Amino acid sequence: MTNLIETLNLASSPADLVQHDRVHTSLYTDARLFDAELEKVFYSTWIWVAHASEIPEAGSYKSTYIGKQPVIVVRDRKKDVHVLLNRCRHRGATVCEHKKGKANSFVCPYHGWSYGLDGSLRGVPHPESYADCLDKGELPLVSLRVEQYNGMIFATFKDDIEPLADFLGPAKKWIDLFMKQGAGYGVKVSGEHRFRFPGNWKIQLENTTDAYHFPLVHKSFLSSVDEQTLELFDFVKGPGYVEDLGNGHSVMVMIPELIDLEADLDKPIPERFEALAEELRAEGIEEQQVRRIVRAVGGSGFNLNLFPNVACSMAFFRVLQPISVNETEIHHAVITMDGGPAVANRYRLRLHEHFQGPMGFGTPDDSEAWERVQKGAQAGTDLWIMLNRGLPGETPSEDGRVSDVSAETGMRAAYQQWKKMMSA
Repeated sequence: MTNLIETLNLASSPADLVQHDRVHTSLYTDARLFDAELEKVFYSTWIWVAHASEIPEAGSYKSTYIGKQPVIVVRDRKKDVHVLLNRCRHRGATVCEHKKGKANSFVCPYHGWSYGLDGSLRGVPHPESYADCLDKGELPLVSLRVEQYNGMIFATFKDDIEPLADFLGPAKKWIDLFMKQGAGYGVKVSGEHRFRFPGNWKIQLENTTDAYHFPLVHKSFLSSVDEQTLELFDFVKGPGYVEDLGNGHSVMVMIPELIDLEADLDKPIPERFEALAEELRAEGIEEQQVRRIVRAVGGSGFNLNLFPNVACSMAFFRVLQPISVNETEIHHAVITMDGGPAVANRYRLRLHEHFQGPMGFGTPDDSEAWERVQKGAQAGTDLWIMLNRGLPGETPSEDGRVSDVSAETGMRAAYQQWKKMMSA
């Protein structure tokens, strides 16, 4: 195929919309596809809902969404984690409106039905009117299947799908590497920046393993850093790579020497972190731990994309929530060292704000690019999105397939999983 524009019958099956080197533009614009995606993707696989640090104690909760369905992630009195549909079993009102907090129970504001932290129906006002036609045991909040891996909490509507560990597959080792940013203190989510952009969720999904755009879109960011940092981020022609990890997951390694943050700690401390190292030494922290903390503050040298809704992106979690076919909400959750030195966590926050924050250099530029892709997708009905970069050099690897750092291998991986799920 040499033609970049081909006629396609949009009544075709989703499988016809994804080829090995391109996807049809209707994946961004067709509302019918979006509705099908909610059912066949978001309600049919493991979806990331929280990090364990967001619900640290009994009664701690976080409200979020799976697809378009509101859920509550909560730790009960035994400290077990539950993911509950945020919908009263009486007349359907939400029972929790706060983004996060701590509670003893959830009470519907409409008629006062109250539920325990495990979702069980505990109380109904004026029960005498029901006589014997109400069995509280039959009307708990709907509870989803929940599993965790290394502090990452996932939920699914499906009871009969593979265990989470099997779904993650080779991505597990990358999650383990990412969590070394705790520097022995553990990883903690310390707030998030939420925003929406007028574009399809898959446009953002593509971005996490797209190194090709970095020198152009993030030129303003690169102009704001010192020479040493600039050299570090000049990775498009470097030795990095993108690897397909199966099940739609992929990893983009930009800075190979920072894959394992606990390796080669005897290397010189970068100039930009020398002041931090001195402050840590002044606090009496021994030298090896100083170096471990400094390395962790700078973040990992890779982006891990977990299909379909979360990325472990260098030094933060990036979570996407589909709103409509042409609107997506993004959560940038900053991570710090749980109980680590305050000065190190402040450095971490400042670095996050510099790129990912609402007034940072990275987020506005990325959002502008995503919006332009959605606008361009309206130009014509028979266009294809090209995903063939790096394809000639792509080779089999132990975990999947691998190509150079600017390859579109990660996008091809995600769309093949999309094709598989949408064709099921």
